[in-house]
Amino acid sequence: MKSIILTAGARLLVALLLVFSVFMLLRGHNVPGGGFIGGLIGAVGFVVYAIACGTSEAREALRLAPEKIAMAGLGIALFSGFMAFVMADDPFTGQWLFIGATETDKGLPLSSVLVFDIGVYLVVMGAILTLVFALEEEV
Repeated sequence: MKSIILTAGARLLVALLLVFSVFMLLRGHNVPGGGFIGGLIGAVGFVVYAIACGTSEAREALRLAPEKIAMAGLGIALFSGFMAFVMADDPFTGQWLFIGATETDKGLPLSSVLVFDIGVYLVVMGAILTLVFALEEEV
């Protein structure tokens, strides 16, 4: 049974949850949040969509296999650890790059911590969706 109201609501909820998950990802370095909770919230959006529209439509909406998303996230997280190795620091030591720095302004700070959080975000989202899609297809 497909409900038009549930399907329409799920589409809006996916967009809202994905935006909120990115917000949680970006604010997680200094306050509660980060890659793990952001990935969970993003995965919940696609789980709601899978419940409303079916797993095959949710896979089409995702556009990539969740396993590939998790593997890419693991590669990104490992790359952030390798960045410290290149700078001759301990593994996973935070590295900072200031874009547009001048004598009076530090510029835009980018860190390897954010890269690691993005990797964790993708690993969590991919792993949760892999499990949920497999369980839903089995039922």
